[in-house]
Amino acid sequence: MRLRRISVTGAVGALAAALLTVPVTPAAAVPGDLQVIPALKQWTAGTGSYTFGAATRIVVDPAYTAQLNDDAATFAADLRDLTGRTVPVTTGAAATGDIRLTLGGSQPAEGYTMTVGSSIAIQGSTDAGAFYGTRTVLQLLKQSSTVPAGTTTDSPTKSERGMMVDVGRKYFTVDWLRRHVKELAYLKMNRLHLHLSDTFGFRLESTIHPEVVSEQYYTKQQIRDLIALAAQYHIEVIPEIDMPGHMNAILADHPDLQLADTNGNRNPYYLDLSKPGAYTLTRDLITEFLPLFPGRYWHIGADEYVGNYAAYPQLLTYARATYGPNATAKDAYYGFINWANDIVRAGGKTTRMWNDGIGTDGTIRPASNIHVEVWYNYGITPQALLDRGHTISNQAWDPTYYVPAISKPNVTWAYETWTPERFQGNNTVNDPSRNLGTVLHIWCDYPDAETEDQIAAGIRTILRVIAQQTWGSPKPVAAYTAFTPIIDRIGRAPGGPAVATGNLATNRPVTASSTETASFPASAAVDGDISTRWSSAYTDPSWIQVDLGSSQELSRVALRWEAAYARAYQIQTSTNGTTWTTAVTVTAGDGGTDEHVLNTTARYVRMQGTQRATTFGYSLWEFEVYGPKKGAITGTASGRCIDIPGSNTTDGTAVNLWDCNSGGNQTWTHRNDGTLTALGKCLEPANGSLTDGTAIVIRTCSTATYQRWTYDAATSSYRTGGKCLDANGGGTANGTRLILWPCTNGANQRWSTPTA
Repeated sequence: MRLRRISVTGAVGALAAALLTVPVTPAAAVPGDLQVIPALKQWTAGTGSYTFGAATRIVVDPAYTAQLNDDAATFAADLRDLTGRTVPVTTGAAATGDIRLTLGGSQPAEGYTMTVGSSIAIQGSTDAGAFYGTRTVLQLLKQSSTVPAGTTTDSPTKSERGMMVDVGRKYFTVDWLRRHVKELAYLKMNRLHLHLSDTFGFRLESTIHPEVVSEQYYTKQQIRDLIALAAQYHIEVIPEIDMPGHMNAILADHPDLQLADTNGNRNPYYLDLSKPGAYTLTRDLITEFLPLFPGRYWHIGADEYVGNYAAYPQLLTYARATYGPNATAKDAYYGFINWANDIVRAGGKTTRMWNDGIGTDGTIRPASNIHVEVWYNYGITPQALLDRGHTISNQAWDPTYYVPAISKPNVTWAYETWTPERFQGNNTVNDPSRNLGTVLHIWCDYPDAETEDQIAAGIRTILRVIAQQTWGSPKPVAAYTAFTPIIDRIGRAPGGPAVATGNLATNRPVTASSTETASFPASAAVDGDISTRWSSAYTDPSWIQVDLGSSQELSRVALRWEAAYARAYQIQTSTNGTTWTTAVTVTAGDGGTDEHVLNTTARYVRMQGTQRATTFGYSLWEFEVYGPKKGAITGTASGRCIDIPGSNTTDGTAVNLWDCNSGGNQTWTHRNDGTLTALGKCLEPANGSLTDGTAIVIRTCSTATYQRWTYDAATSSYRTGGKCLDANGGGTANGTRLILWPCTNGANQRWSTPTA
């Protein structure tokens, strides 16, 4: 899927909102101290309250231990991450302060009833319903240890709610994916769609076709582990290997299967469906990975294939030879879809595909048992798809597409106006029950436009909006501006993505030389919301400056320009707000996102615009300032983090690999002087020895050069003394020692560095 064929400005969304506005109805019956996302469908107040405390237990109904014990264990682990307390799981009768899980009632499959009194009772119609009740409790306890008494019955409107990640174009670490499994579940979402192949990558380990596998990939065991975690959190993983278009990464090693036009020019994007080898290759890929994914679905992509079939006459020749003399060239595409569908169904799964290629231009049609994901108003309408017998889901690019450097959702419109029944182009359907739902889509046409941590921060609000809209409960508040405080109150999932991006400028005092209108204040450039912006008057020079509150070590600044960007500007710093030092000078700015290194200490940071690139003023979505990078360092091969065992800060304590847990003993700061610090100690080869195999330890920081590490982005390696940080013996298990070793560019020397 790409957006390069679509040119849309913010004005279009505003116009659409004006043309079709759906009234919003706040859930007035739910009090302010019971706000969760998605909101409860209803609430009946009781008398008294519940208090979580040291004696709290999770009590499973003994009649349903087989169904609920796993969910109880997951809930206990999440409560530990949230509160720091170990909550025992037991069976029997609930006492004051306990949380009881049981099954029963007449709620829909994912519904539950929660009764709050001196204890909390959650009754799910299925184990999934009971699990979602525990998510409600987690969100409430995130805000307070006390919950008002009352009863709710709660269930979703849409059966599919979740997120798609374009790991084909941009590799996302296993840790990032695992954390977002917990984030999705926290919001009662149940789908994780992995777009595993595209222009820049094929991300699955393959034993049949190892030649197509990209340098950064997921092992089959990593996928199994991810699927197991997702199942634990009631999330179904949907795999997609895109075909017969978007096949650059696969066809790079099969150039003979690239579709050639009448001039002999091969298009690396398209598979030549007239060649028998095309079917052998794609059958191999589907059948190798079908058993790896135990879920109900397999996504074949099938989007954005040939636009001009006349340029490829071999497709028409093939179609008529295969499907009859009246076949059209497009029948080669439709026939391939049905051929792939037969393979998928033989494997016990339902095929999914994107909608844009389905038209009325062939003698055959895609099989009606294929689920169609409607992302844009190309091809036939959503209603026409239903009329043909398909089930569908609404994946409207506006507002579900998050595409760094191309398009970001209008979260206000998404919350206040859009619903899952509103397809792209304002299309609707007669039977909403056959529209299964909606997910957020992270597309990475420009994979380096944002880091995975920046993407995690960028999707935070729209993910919660889509969670609310697909659950379908009455909105807790009418206006998006009133919804954002609720987002802040419930925060991130326990064990989910990092809470903060490390942006020191977020919500700090900010001033500017001017503003275009009151709608574009200076504060919008530091509010952490990429859908709001500051815009200056139409004049040179203009400036915006932020007060960080105290002098701090600074490592970089990021400017995220709107279309009105600076051709020339300076980044200036100051310790007192009066005397300024120019740290960066730009004379040929080109907009987009600019990042600059700042190896300095300062309290104030200013963008001094000296030449506008347009007739408008200067406009920034965000003005970000960062200190030294801070976060986990994750092994590419293992997916595990560099860990100080037991948080032992004794000099000479050896570090190792361990399951990532967001603890301080796995949080490393990349200081401007090159040191890597955690728990106040520096990482070094033991006693400064550069001998091969020297253990990596922590020690009191000094000026020693062997405590200075450089990160080589080309090889993803950490280096000191001309040697590399290495997982001993290529180990990936918990407890694997880290050593110093000659650089080999091996997977055991590749590390994911913190990005913020």
